[in-house]
Amino acid sequence: MQKILIIQTAFIGDVVLATALIEKWYRFYPKDQVDFLVRKGNEGLLEGHPYLHEVLIWNKKENKTKNLLQLLKKIRKIKYDKVINLQRFASTGLLTGFSHAKERIGFDKNPFSFLFTKKFQHSLKDNLHEVERNNKLIESFTDAKFNKPKLYPTAENETEISPYTQTPYTCIFPASVRFTKQYPEEKWIDLINQIPAQFTVYLSGGKTDKELCERIKEKTINKNVKILAGKLSFLSSAALMKSAKMNYTNDSAPLHFASATNSPVTAIFCSTIPEFGFYPISEKSFIVQTDVLLPCKPCSLHGLPECPLGHFKCGYTIETKKLLDTLND
Repeated sequence: MQKILIIQTAFIGDVVLATALIEKWYRFYPKDQVDFLVRKGNEGLLEGHPYLHEVLIWNKKENKTKNLLQLLKKIRKIKYDKVINLQRFASTGLLTGFSHAKERIGFDKNPFSFLFTKKFQHSLKDNLHEVERNNKLIESFTDAKFNKPKLYPTAENETEISPYTQTPYTCIFPASVRFTKQYPEEKWIDLINQIPAQFTVYLSGGKTDKELCERIKEKTINKNVKILAGKLSFLSSAALMKSAKMNYTNDSAPLHFASATNSPVTAIFCSTIPEFGFYPISEKSFIVQTDVLLPCKPCSLHGLPECPLGHFKCGYTIETKKLLDTLND
């Protein structure tokens, strides 16, 4: 039996995509001990995961450096055979490089990659999905075949959402961390106003998204809108998405929730583009973006706090009809 540590301390969606490595590793080495390191706040994604031994947590918001060094001490004590680092930043590179693991694997962009025993190129121009890029890190131990990410909502999660699944519904996740990745508020309202009356519309997301959801509900004429933002855990939200007629998301974490539960999804790309490799991979998935040729799109990889040119045409020129069509497909 080997001891394996997978590191992904970035955003929620990045952790979801990284679960594909857990699935792949278990398929080849079901007796190995696999641990996973996340940033504090994201551990709920992996709660009760059947193929994980332990979830390690790094608190980056309080005593960041002290907590990092304590983690390093713990990692060394466990004596991992392999540390597989999906992050490209110095902090996790330090954990990997000084882990004392027999094999230290990661991407060449990491500042500490000179301490890795194996390193691989990470490029957004390779026309690969991020899951495929991550798979490069373990391809020599497994295979090159595509393996989907997967989340595991529990029976408790299913019980929690059961009151919301008694009638047909759609889920809308209107928020995003960055402004230019977020479909405009008034455009969400236009969509909701045209969703057929037989569907309940659940406005979902985290606690910080509740204010946006409340504004949208207040301005819409649709009487079947309910706010769930801040009420459900990660896994309960993922469970709710599975039975939705359609889930509408930005280029953000809920898109990847859909991929990891094979839920129907319409992913809206405003300032970013699917070619970066973060597009949906559900069996029933749609990508919607503007048909207007904009030389400024994409303006960044992760989105910006505001439109650099002030017009945000990549969001405002998306036709509502394109979104409604996916509901009836």
